[in-house]
Amino acid sequence: MKKSEPLTKKPQELNRSFLENFRYTMSHNPYHDKLGEFKKFVLLNEEGEAHRGHWSSEVFKNTAPLCVEIGSGYGDFMHQYTQLNPDINFIAIEHRFKRSFSLARKLEALPVQNFRYLRAKGERLHMTFGEGEIQKLFFFFPDPWPKNKHHKKRLFQSYFLGMAYQCLAPDGIFYIKTDHDNYFEWMLEHLEHYNQHNPDKKFKIELKSFDLRQEYPEHFLSSFKTKFEKIFIEQGVKIKALVLTKEHRG
Repeated sequence: MKKSEPLTKKPQELNRSFLENFRYTMSHNPYHDKLGEFKKFVLLNEEGEAHRGHWSSEVFKNTAPLCVEIGSGYGDFMHQYTQLNPDINFIAIEHRFKRSFSLARKLEALPVQNFRYLRAKGERLHMTFGEGEIQKLFFFFPDPWPKNKHHKKRLFQSYFLGMAYQCLAPDGIFYIKTDHDNYFEWMLEHLEHYNQHNPDKKFKIELKSFDLRQEYPEHFLSSFKTKFEKIFIEQGVKIKALVLTKEHRG
């Protein structure tokens, strides 16, 4: 990342999906209507935002901890984690239509239905979940947007960290994995910048690794492989990882 690139952006400089007045446009993508077949557990566009702060009570109708995955991809992690942990409420967020439809068909057949699937944007995290509502937040192998002109599309930035801090419970945990060296360096720089400018809302780094499977083979983050992760490992790419928690004040 260029050192001259500002780490803190004004509202008008942000991806507009972050903004409160953002609205999804009705899509003519054929998968939009197809996803309507799975209304039992799929919510489209702004539908999830109607449950902000009340997911457990209104949607799941229980008091189980809420876990959220941003960018669920082909659902490898979601599939494994929800079935191994039937006592949680799990919400997956994915914006790509074809990928969402493919995953929805697989989810319909799962024996444990402790989840909801949002065809939505990760930039809407703060509009979808209330303060302290998320117990665990997962962010695995996001699109790195490698070209400099596309860096503004990267979700992980100071503004997003403020959203994540707000939505996480006091003892909440934020798990991150990436294959991309430059994006990981970007994450570390934005995290440092965020912590320096938000001394009362800082993240504590519980784990930082440039080679997860070599350094922490027994860690939770090493216990599963997503579809993309398997490809990266076969190519000899080192998996980078972060585990963040809210730093306790006082």
